[in-house]
Amino acid sequence: MKVYDVTMAISENMQVYKNKPEKKPSIRVVQDFDKATARESRIEMDVHTGTHIDSPLHMLPEGGTMETLSLETLIGSSKVLDMTHVTDGVRKPDLEKHEIGEGDFILLKTRNSMEEEFNFDFIYLAECGAKYLAEKKIRGVGIDALGVERAQPGHPTHKTLFHAGVLIIEGLRLAEVPEGEYFMVAAPLKVMETEAAPARVLLFEGIQD
Repeated sequence: MKVYDVTMAISENMQVYKNKPEKKPSIRVVQDFDKATARESRIEMDVHTGTHIDSPLHMLPEGGTMETLSLETLIGSSKVLDMTHVTDGVRKPDLEKHEIGEGDFILLKTRNSMEEEFNFDFIYLAECGAKYLAEKKIRGVGIDALGVERAQPGHPTHKTLFHAGVLIIEGLRLAEVPEGEYFMVAAPLKVMETEAAPARVLLFEGIQD
């Protein structure tokens, strides 16, 4: 059985949104063997760091926090769609070429997965693409960018998806994953009352629901 770990590694030098210094995680040793019998480290980071899952509260004041999301939605079948030909936003015509059905969890593999540094012109999901996926009644969408949209006034992609009950995963690493169907386990940290949480996302080849 082939397993793909599509999670971004967390380090102090990792790619962060818009290269903002305040978004860089801080990892430090607070206790080591020179003064103690055990080593301990502390990490401080934004909940939108690396591979993470957004809850509706991220964009909707009335939206739910992370604990309102269903794990059943984040565990199950998923489809990786090859969008590496897209040079700007993933739009409805790009998605119409693929078989997308109700209840699917769609993962968009783009040129972003091939880049280790933050690209201000990253590939994103355009509003028309989000509307199309919402109409298809998918259960979630993931993308290999640190944002599902880019410089769209009012954040229409996020809001379209959240209003339709579609979950969002950002910051995936899909470079090594061929287009196809996989069993996905996307496990967010069990943090309470936040609008996002870092997650470990694994794709399993050859497992059916």
